[in-house]
Amino acid sequence: MGLIASDKLTIVIGLGATGLSCARFLHKLGQNFALVDTRFDPPNLTQVKQEFPNVKIHLGPLEGAGLRLASELIVSPGVSIREPAILEAKRAGTKVRGDVELFVEHAKAPIAAITGSNGKSTVTTLLGRMAERSGIQVAVGGNLGTPAVDLLSDKVELYVLELSSFQLEGVERLNAQCVTVLNISEDHMDRYMNKMEYLQAKQRIFIGAKHVVVNDDEALSQPLINQSMRVWRYGLAQMDVNKFSQDAAREGRSLMYGFDALLPECELKIKGRHNISNALAALAMGKALALKMDAMLDALRHFDGLPHRCQWVRDVDGISYINDSKGTNPGATAAAIQSFGEGASGKIILIAGGDAKGTDMSVLREPLRRFGRHTVVFGQDGDVIRAAVEPLMSASSAPTLNKAVLRAKALAETGDVVLFSPACASFDMFKNYIQRGEQFIAEVGAL
Repeated sequence: MGLIASDKLTIVIGLGATGLSCARFLHKLGQNFALVDTRFDPPNLTQVKQEFPNVKIHLGPLEGAGLRLASELIVSPGVSIREPAILEAKRAGTKVRGDVELFVEHAKAPIAAITGSNGKSTVTTLLGRMAERSGIQVAVGGNLGTPAVDLLSDKVELYVLELSSFQLEGVERLNAQCVTVLNISEDHMDRYMNKMEYLQAKQRIFIGAKHVVVNDDEALSQPLINQSMRVWRYGLAQMDVNKFSQDAAREGRSLMYGFDALLPECELKIKGRHNISNALAALAMGKALALKMDAMLDALRHFDGLPHRCQWVRDVDGISYINDSKGTNPGATAAAIQSFGEGASGKIILIAGGDAKGTDMSVLREPLRRFGRHTVVFGQDGDVIRAAVEPLMSASSAPTLNKAVLRAKALAETGDVVLFSPACASFDMFKNYIQRGEQFIAEVGAL
Protein backbone atom coordinates (compact mmCIF):
# COMPACT_ATOMS: atom_id res chain seq x y z
CA MET A 1 0.00 0.00 0.00
CA GLY A 2 3.04 2.27 0.00
CA LEU A 3 2.68 3.19 3.68
CA ILE A 4 5.50 3.51 6.20
CA ALA A 5 5.22 1.55 9.45
CA SER A 6 4.99 3.57 12.64
CA ASP A 7 4.20 2.77 16.24
CA LYS A 8 1.65 5.58 16.16
CA LEU A 9 0.27 5.44 12.63
CA THR A 10 -3.51 5.67 12.34
CA ILE A 11 -5.17 4.63 9.08
CA VAL A 12 -8.58 6.12 8.35
CA ILE A 13 -10.62 3.86 6.06
CA GLY A 14 -13.24 5.65 3.97
CA LEU A 15 -13.14 9.17 2.48
CA GLY A 16 -16.81 10.07 2.89
CA ALA A 17 -18.07 12.65 5.38
CA THR A 18 -17.05 10.52 8.38
CA GLY A 19 -13.55 9.81 7.12
CA LEU A 20 -12.97 13.46 6.28
CA SER A 21 -14.11 14.51 9.76
CA CYS A 22 -11.70 12.01 11.35
CA ALA A 23 -8.82 13.18 9.15
CA ARG A 24 -9.41 16.79 10.16
CA PHE A 25 -9.55 15.87 13.84
CA LEU A 26 -6.37 13.79 13.73
CA HIS A 27 -4.61 16.60 11.85
CA LYS A 28 -5.73 19.05 14.54
CA LEU A 29 -4.28 16.74 17.19
CA GLY A 30 -1.01 16.52 15.26
CA GLN A 31 -1.23 12.74 14.87
CA ASN A 32 0.44 10.72 12.12
CA PHE A 33 -2.22 9.23 9.84
CA ALA A 34 -2.87 7.87 6.37
CA LEU A 35 -6.08 7.58 4.35
CA VAL A 36 -7.51 4.55 2.53
CA ASP A 37 -10.61 4.07 0.39
CA THR A 38 -11.74 1.00 -1.53
CA ARG A 39 -12.99 3.24 -4.37
CA PHE A 40 -10.61 4.65 -6.98
CA ASP A 41 -12.60 7.91 -7.16
CA PRO A 42 -14.12 8.44 -3.71
CA PRO A 43 -16.07 11.53 -2.66
CA ASN A 44 -14.01 14.36 -1.14
CA LEU A 45 -10.77 13.13 -2.80
CA THR A 46 -9.91 16.54 -4.29
CA GLN A 47 -10.70 18.26 -1.00
CA VAL A 48 -8.62 15.75 0.99
CA LYS A 49 -5.59 16.25 -1.26
CA GLN A 50 -5.88 20.03 -0.88
CA GLU A 51 -6.24 19.93 2.90
CA PHE A 52 -3.65 17.22 3.55
CA PRO A 53 -1.07 17.39 0.74
CA ASN A 54 1.53 15.44 2.74
CA VAL A 55 -0.78 12.61 3.88
CA LYS A 56 -0.43 9.29 2.07
CA ILE A 57 -3.59 8.06 0.35
CA HIS A 58 -4.23 4.54 -0.93
CA LEU A 59 -7.16 3.88 -3.28
CA GLY A 60 -8.49 0.47 -4.30
CA PRO A 61 -8.91 -2.93 -2.61
CA LEU A 62 -7.86 -3.17 1.03
CA GLU A 63 -4.60 -4.99 1.68
CA GLY A 64 -3.98 -6.69 4.99
CA ALA A 65 -0.20 -6.27 4.75
CA GLY A 66 -0.58 -2.51 4.48
CA LEU A 67 -3.20 -2.20 7.22
CA ARG A 68 -1.01 -4.20 9.61
CA LEU A 69 1.52 -1.34 9.54
CA ALA A 70 -0.87 0.83 11.57
CA SER A 71 -1.28 0.96 15.32
CA GLU A 72 -5.01 1.53 14.78
CA LEU A 73 -7.65 1.63 12.07
CA ILE A 74 -10.57 4.04 12.17
CA VAL A 75 -13.20 2.43 9.96
CA SER A 76 -16.03 4.47 8.43
CA PRO A 77 -19.57 3.06 8.82
CA GLY A 78 -19.83 2.30 5.11
CA VAL A 79 -17.00 -0.26 5.36
CA SER A 80 -17.59 -3.55 7.14
CA ILE A 81 -15.16 -4.36 9.95
CA ARG A 82 -15.49 -7.96 8.72
CA GLU A 83 -13.52 -7.18 5.57
CA PRO A 84 -10.76 -9.85 5.35
CA ALA A 85 -7.96 -7.28 5.27
CA ILE A 86 -9.31 -5.54 8.38
CA LEU A 87 -9.68 -8.85 10.21
CA GLU A 88 -6.11 -9.76 9.22
CA ALA A 89 -4.82 -6.50 10.67
CA LYS A 90 -6.83 -7.01 13.84
CA ARG A 91 -5.40 -10.50 14.32
CA ALA A 92 -1.92 -8.99 13.96
CA GLY A 93 -2.63 -6.65 16.88
CA THR A 94 -3.89 -3.52 15.13
CA LYS A 95 -6.68 -1.78 17.04
CA VAL A 96 -9.91 -1.44 15.04
CA ARG A 97 -12.52 1.13 15.95
CA GLY A 98 -14.91 3.68 14.47
CA ASP A 99 -15.32 7.44 14.59
CA VAL A 100 -17.78 7.28 17.50
CA GLU A 101 -15.21 5.70 19.83
CA LEU A 102 -12.73 8.40 18.81
CA PHE A 103 -15.44 10.92 19.70
CA VAL A 104 -16.13 9.25 23.09
CA GLU A 105 -12.43 9.40 23.95
CA HIS A 106 -12.44 13.19 23.66
CA ALA A 107 -16.01 14.17 24.65
CA LYS A 108 -16.22 15.99 27.98
CA ALA A 109 -20.01 16.42 28.18
CA PRO A 110 -22.67 13.72 28.77
CA ILE A 111 -23.91 11.75 25.76
CA ALA A 112 -27.50 10.78 24.91
CA ALA A 113 -27.60 8.15 22.17
CA ILE A 114 -30.46 6.82 20.06
CA THR A 115 -30.53 3.80 17.80
CA GLY A 116 -33.21 1.55 16.30
CA SER A 117 -34.44 0.50 12.89
CA ASN A 118 -37.02 3.30 12.59
CA GLY A 119 -37.66 6.69 14.14
CA LYS A 120 -34.15 7.43 15.39
CA SER A 121 -33.70 10.62 13.35
CA THR A 122 -37.02 11.99 14.59
CA VAL A 123 -36.26 11.18 18.25
CA THR A 124 -32.71 12.53 17.97
CA THR A 125 -33.93 15.81 16.48
CA LEU A 126 -36.77 16.13 19.00
CA LEU A 127 -34.51 15.49 22.00
CA GLY A 128 -32.04 18.06 20.72
CA ARG A 129 -34.78 20.69 20.47
CA MET A 130 -36.06 19.79 23.93
CA ALA A 131 -32.57 20.33 25.33
CA GLU A 132 -32.25 23.68 23.51
CA ARG A 133 -35.56 24.90 24.95
CA SER A 134 -34.34 23.78 28.38
CA GLY A 135 -31.44 26.24 28.05
CA ILE A 136 -28.75 23.60 27.47
CA GLN A 137 -25.87 24.04 25.02
CA VAL A 138 -26.51 20.92 22.93
CA ALA A 139 -24.80 19.42 19.88
CA VAL A 140 -26.78 17.01 17.68
CA GLY A 141 -25.40 14.64 15.03
CA GLY A 142 -23.74 11.29 14.48
CA ASN A 143 -25.51 9.21 11.84
CA LEU A 144 -27.81 12.20 11.38
CA GLY A 145 -26.22 15.33 9.93
CA THR A 146 -22.89 16.34 11.46
CA PRO A 147 -20.31 13.55 12.03
CA ALA A 148 -19.66 12.91 15.73
CA VAL A 149 -16.08 14.23 15.96
CA ASP A 150 -17.09 17.48 14.24
CA LEU A 151 -19.40 18.14 17.21
CA LEU A 152 -16.59 18.16 19.79
CA SER A 153 -16.36 21.44 21.68
CA ASP A 154 -15.62 22.52 25.24
CA LYS A 155 -18.76 24.70 25.09
CA VAL A 156 -21.13 21.73 24.64
CA GLU A 157 -23.11 20.64 27.72
CA LEU A 158 -24.90 17.67 26.11
CA TYR A 159 -24.33 15.58 22.99
CA VAL A 160 -27.32 13.94 21.33
CA LEU A 161 -26.26 11.27 18.84
CA GLU A 162 -28.14 9.13 16.37
CA LEU A 163 -26.12 5.93 15.99
CA SER A 164 -26.40 3.20 13.36
CA SER A 165 -25.58 -0.45 13.90
CA PHE A 166 -22.45 0.05 11.79
CA GLN A 167 -21.24 2.86 14.05
CA LEU A 168 -21.94 0.84 17.18
CA GLU A 169 -19.82 -2.06 15.89
CA GLY A 170 -16.80 0.21 16.19
CA VAL A 171 -17.44 1.19 19.84
CA GLU A 172 -16.01 -0.75 22.77
CA ARG A 173 -17.83 1.22 25.52
CA LEU A 174 -20.11 4.14 24.76
CA ASN A 175 -20.54 5.04 28.46
CA ALA A 176 -23.48 7.31 27.62
CA GLN A 177 -25.63 9.14 30.14
CA CYS A 178 -28.86 7.94 28.49
CA VAL A 179 -29.52 5.53 25.60
CA THR A 180 -32.38 3.79 23.81
CA VAL A 181 -33.01 1.12 21.20
CA LEU A 182 -36.34 2.29 19.82
CA ASN A 183 -37.23 -0.84 17.88
CA ILE A 184 -35.74 -3.63 15.78
CA SER A 185 -36.95 -4.73 12.36
CA GLU A 186 -34.95 -6.54 9.72
CA ASP A 187 -32.52 -4.23 7.92
CA HIS A 188 -29.04 -4.29 6.37
CA MET A 189 -29.17 -8.02 5.73
CA ASP A 190 -26.50 -7.43 3.09
CA ARG A 191 -24.11 -6.72 6.01
CA TYR A 192 -25.42 -9.12 8.67
CA MET A 193 -25.84 -12.89 8.60
CA ASN A 194 -29.21 -12.71 10.39
CA LYS A 195 -31.47 -10.49 12.49
CA MET A 196 -29.81 -11.58 15.75
CA GLU A 197 -26.41 -10.37 14.59
CA TYR A 198 -28.01 -7.04 13.66
CA LEU A 199 -29.69 -6.86 17.10
CA GLN A 200 -26.40 -7.60 18.86
CA ALA A 201 -24.78 -4.67 17.07
CA LYS A 202 -27.60 -2.36 18.19
CA GLN A 203 -27.37 -3.64 21.77
CA ARG A 204 -23.80 -2.36 22.07
CA ILE A 205 -25.33 1.04 22.81
CA PHE A 206 -26.19 -0.19 26.33
CA ILE A 207 -22.58 -0.85 27.37
CA GLY A 208 -21.68 1.49 30.22
CA ALA A 209 -24.98 3.43 30.06
CA LYS A 210 -26.28 5.14 33.22
CA HIS A 211 -29.92 5.47 32.09
CA VAL A 212 -31.80 3.25 29.61
CA VAL A 213 -35.11 4.09 27.93
CA VAL A 214 -37.11 1.00 26.95
CA ASN A 215 -40.04 0.74 24.53
CA ASP A 216 -42.60 -1.57 26.20
CA ASP A 217 -44.22 -2.18 22.81
CA GLU A 218 -41.00 -3.69 21.43
CA ALA A 219 -39.53 -6.71 23.23
CA LEU A 220 -36.18 -6.26 21.48
CA SER A 221 -35.85 -2.75 22.93
CA GLN A 222 -34.88 -4.33 26.25
CA PRO A 223 -31.18 -4.76 27.14
CA LEU A 224 -30.21 -8.40 26.63
CA ILE A 225 -27.76 -8.15 29.53
CA ASN A 226 -28.98 -6.51 32.73
CA GLN A 227 -26.52 -3.96 34.08
CA SER A 228 -26.55 -1.43 36.91
CA MET A 229 -28.54 1.24 35.11
CA ARG A 230 -31.77 3.09 35.74
CA VAL A 231 -34.58 2.04 33.39
CA TRP A 232 -37.26 4.43 32.08
CA ARG A 233 -40.23 3.14 30.07
CA TYR A 234 -42.64 4.30 27.40
CA GLY A 235 -45.19 2.67 25.13
CA LEU A 236 -48.64 2.89 23.58
CA ALA A 237 -50.03 -0.38 24.91
CA GLN A 238 -51.01 0.66 28.44
CA MET A 239 -50.50 3.29 31.11
CA ASP A 240 -48.48 2.62 34.24
CA VAL A 241 -46.77 4.43 37.09
CA ASN A 242 -43.62 6.32 36.01
CA LYS A 243 -44.21 5.41 32.36
CA PHE A 244 -44.74 7.68 29.36
CA SER A 245 -47.78 6.46 27.46
CA GLN A 246 -50.97 7.36 25.63
CA ASP A 247 -54.47 7.57 27.08
CA ALA A 248 -56.47 6.04 24.22
CA ALA A 249 -59.71 6.19 26.24
CA ARG A 250 -59.53 9.94 26.80
CA GLU A 251 -61.48 11.98 24.27
CA GLY A 252 -59.00 13.45 21.81
CA ARG A 253 -56.21 11.31 23.30
CA SER A 254 -53.34 12.66 25.38
CA LEU A 255 -49.70 11.94 26.06
CA MET A 256 -49.33 10.75 29.64
CA TYR A 257 -46.72 10.38 32.36
CA GLY A 258 -48.02 7.89 34.83
CA PHE A 259 -51.69 8.82 35.15
CA ASP A 260 -51.19 12.52 34.54
CA ALA A 261 -52.06 14.06 31.17
CA LEU A 262 -49.20 16.03 29.61
CA LEU A 263 -50.41 17.14 26.20
CA PRO A 264 -53.45 16.52 23.98
CA GLU A 265 -52.38 14.81 20.76
CA CYS A 266 -54.37 17.36 18.76
CA GLU A 267 -51.71 19.93 19.70
CA LEU A 268 -49.01 17.94 17.91
CA LYS A 269 -48.08 18.76 14.31
CA ILE A 270 -46.65 15.28 13.74
CA LYS A 271 -49.28 12.62 13.17
CA GLY A 272 -49.56 8.85 13.20
CA ARG A 273 -49.08 6.08 15.72
CA HIS A 274 -45.33 5.80 15.07
CA ASN A 275 -44.84 9.53 15.71
CA ILE A 276 -46.71 9.34 19.01
CA SER A 277 -44.29 6.60 20.01
CA ASN A 278 -41.37 8.77 18.92
CA ALA A 279 -42.69 11.67 21.00
CA LEU A 280 -42.97 9.44 24.07
CA ALA A 281 -39.42 8.16 23.53
CA ALA A 282 -38.05 11.70 23.40
CA LEU A 283 -39.99 12.65 26.55
CA ALA A 284 -38.66 9.60 28.40
CA MET A 285 -35.07 10.41 27.41
CA GLY A 286 -35.57 14.05 28.37
CA LYS A 287 -36.93 13.01 31.77
CA ALA A 288 -33.90 10.77 32.31
CA LEU A 289 -31.67 13.74 31.45
CA ALA A 290 -33.58 16.03 33.85
CA LEU A 291 -34.79 18.39 31.11
CA LYS A 292 -37.59 20.82 31.93
CA MET A 293 -41.02 19.30 31.24
CA ASP A 294 -42.56 22.59 30.08
CA ALA A 295 -39.69 23.07 27.64
CA MET A 296 -40.05 19.52 26.31
CA LEU A 297 -43.78 19.90 25.72
CA ASP A 298 -43.21 23.25 24.02
CA ALA A 299 -40.66 21.63 21.70
CA LEU A 300 -43.20 18.92 20.86
CA ARG A 301 -45.90 21.46 20.01
CA HIS A 302 -43.62 23.23 17.54
CA PHE A 303 -42.03 20.18 15.90
CA ASP A 304 -43.42 19.59 12.42
CA GLY A 305 -41.38 16.52 11.50
CA LEU A 306 -38.38 15.84 9.32
CA PRO A 307 -38.16 16.32 5.56
CA HIS A 308 -38.77 13.08 3.62
CA ARG A 309 -40.21 11.33 6.68
CA CYS A 310 -44.00 10.97 6.37
CA GLN A 311 -44.04 14.45 4.83
CA TRP A 312 -47.29 15.74 3.34
CA VAL A 313 -46.63 17.04 -0.19
CA ARG A 314 -50.05 18.11 -1.55
CA ASP A 315 -53.63 17.02 -2.16
CA VAL A 316 -54.78 16.58 -5.74
CA ASP A 317 -58.43 15.80 -6.58
CA GLY A 318 -59.11 14.57 -3.05
CA ILE A 319 -55.99 12.36 -2.97
CA SER A 320 -53.15 12.99 -0.49
CA TYR A 321 -49.54 12.48 -1.54
CA ILE A 322 -47.02 11.63 1.20
CA ASN A 323 -43.23 11.64 0.83
CA ASP A 324 -41.62 9.03 3.08
CA SER A 325 -38.41 8.59 1.11
CA LYS A 326 -36.57 8.09 4.42
CA GLY A 327 -38.50 4.83 4.82
CA THR A 328 -35.50 2.73 3.76
CA ASN A 329 -36.52 -0.61 5.29
CA PRO A 330 -39.78 -2.60 5.36
CA GLY A 331 -40.35 -1.95 9.07
CA ALA A 332 -40.45 1.80 8.49
CA THR A 333 -42.78 1.39 5.53
CA ALA A 334 -45.10 -0.94 7.45
CA ALA A 335 -45.37 1.65 10.24
CA ALA A 336 -46.16 4.39 7.72
CA ILE A 337 -48.85 2.29 6.02
CA GLN A 338 -50.55 1.65 9.36
CA SER A 339 -50.31 5.27 10.51
CA PHE A 340 -51.78 6.77 7.34
CA GLY A 341 -54.18 3.88 6.79
CA GLU A 342 -55.80 4.41 10.19
CA GLY A 343 -56.40 8.08 9.45
CA ALA A 344 -57.51 7.88 5.81
CA SER A 345 -61.11 7.77 4.64
CA GLY A 346 -59.94 5.75 1.64
CA LYS A 347 -57.13 3.28 1.02
CA ILE A 348 -53.34 3.37 0.66
CA ILE A 349 -51.62 3.17 -2.71
CA LEU A 350 -48.01 2.34 -1.95
CA ILE A 351 -45.07 3.26 -4.17
CA ALA A 352 -42.01 1.24 -3.15
CA GLY A 353 -38.73 -0.08 -4.50
CA GLY A 354 -34.96 0.35 -4.67
CA ASP A 355 -32.15 -1.70 -3.14
CA ALA A 356 -33.77 -4.10 -0.65
CA LYS A 357 -30.45 -4.91 1.07
CA GLY A 358 -31.48 -8.55 1.32
CA THR A 359 -34.34 -7.85 3.75
CA ASP A 360 -37.58 -9.82 4.02
CA MET A 361 -40.52 -7.80 2.69
CA SER A 362 -43.24 -10.01 4.18
CA VAL A 363 -43.75 -7.50 7.04
CA LEU A 364 -45.59 -5.32 4.50
CA ARG A 365 -48.34 -7.88 3.95
CA GLU A 366 -50.48 -7.36 7.04
CA PRO A 367 -50.72 -3.53 6.93
CA LEU A 368 -51.33 -3.67 3.17
CA ARG A 369 -54.01 -6.32 3.64
CA ARG A 370 -55.79 -3.99 6.08
CA PHE A 371 -55.25 -0.64 4.41
CA GLY A 372 -53.89 -1.12 0.89
CA ARG A 373 -55.57 -0.71 -2.48
CA HIS A 374 -52.59 -1.29 -4.76
CA THR A 375 -48.78 -1.34 -4.73
CA VAL A 376 -46.66 0.19 -7.49
CA VAL A 377 -43.04 -1.02 -7.49
CA PHE A 378 -39.96 0.30 -9.23
CA GLY A 379 -36.17 0.02 -9.06
CA GLN A 380 -33.68 -2.78 -8.64
CA ASP A 381 -35.68 -4.93 -6.20
CA GLY A 382 -39.20 -3.85 -7.09
CA ASP A 383 -40.01 -7.40 -8.11
CA VAL A 384 -39.01 -8.63 -4.62
CA ILE A 385 -41.65 -6.38 -3.09
CA ARG A 386 -44.22 -7.32 -5.71
CA ALA A 387 -43.69 -11.03 -5.07
CA ALA A 388 -44.15 -10.45 -1.32
CA VAL A 389 -47.43 -8.50 -1.54
CA GLU A 390 -49.15 -9.73 -4.71
CA PRO A 391 -50.76 -12.81 -3.13
CA LEU A 392 -52.78 -10.40 -0.95
CA MET A 393 -53.42 -7.46 -3.24
CA SER A 394 -52.91 -6.15 -6.76
CA ALA A 395 -49.50 -4.79 -7.72
CA SER A 396 -47.82 -3.44 -10.81
CA SER A 397 -44.32 -2.43 -11.94
CA ALA A 398 -43.08 0.91 -13.28
CA PRO A 399 -39.73 1.57 -15.01
CA THR A 400 -39.17 4.94 -13.32
CA LEU A 401 -40.40 6.96 -10.36
CA ASN A 402 -42.18 9.29 -12.78
CA LYS A 403 -44.16 6.40 -14.22
CA ALA A 404 -44.85 5.04 -10.74
CA VAL A 405 -46.42 8.35 -9.64
CA LEU A 406 -48.55 8.52 -12.79
CA ARG A 407 -49.68 4.92 -12.27
CA ALA A 408 -50.63 5.64 -8.64
CA LYS A 409 -52.59 8.73 -9.66
CA ALA A 410 -54.54 6.72 -12.25
CA LEU A 411 -55.50 4.07 -9.67
CA ALA A 412 -56.29 6.35 -6.71
CA GLU A 413 -59.82 7.22 -5.61
CA THR A 414 -61.11 10.17 -3.57
CA GLY A 415 -59.96 9.83 0.05
CA ASP A 416 -56.97 7.64 -0.84
CA VAL A 417 -53.39 8.29 0.21
CA VAL A 418 -50.53 7.79 -2.26
CA LEU A 419 -47.69 6.85 0.06
CA PHE A 420 -44.15 6.97 -1.30
CA SER A 421 -42.33 4.80 1.23
CA PRO A 422 -39.75 2.74 -0.67
CA ALA A 423 -38.85 0.13 2.03
CA CYS A 424 -35.45 0.09 0.31
CA ALA A 425 -32.21 2.02 0.05
CA SER A 426 -31.97 4.55 -2.75
CA PHE A 427 -28.55 3.82 -4.21
CA ASP A 428 -29.73 1.80 -7.21
CA MET A 429 -31.15 4.93 -8.88
CA PHE A 430 -30.38 7.95 -6.68
CA LYS A 431 -27.53 9.58 -4.78
CA ASN A 432 -29.43 9.25 -1.49
CA TYR A 433 -32.94 9.22 -0.01
CA ILE A 434 -33.00 13.04 -0.08
CA GLN A 435 -32.55 13.20 -3.86
CA ARG A 436 -35.15 10.44 -4.22
CA GLY A 437 -37.65 12.33 -2.07
CA GLU A 438 -37.03 15.57 -3.92
CA GLN A 439 -37.80 13.86 -7.22
CA PHE A 440 -41.04 12.48 -5.80
CA ILE A 441 -42.02 15.97 -4.63
CA ALA A 442 -41.26 17.32 -8.11
CA GLU A 443 -43.28 14.57 -9.81
CA VAL A 444 -46.28 15.24 -7.54
CA GLY A 445 -45.93 18.96 -8.14
CA ALA A 446 -46.22 18.33 -11.87
CA LEU A 447 -49.53 16.43 -11.60
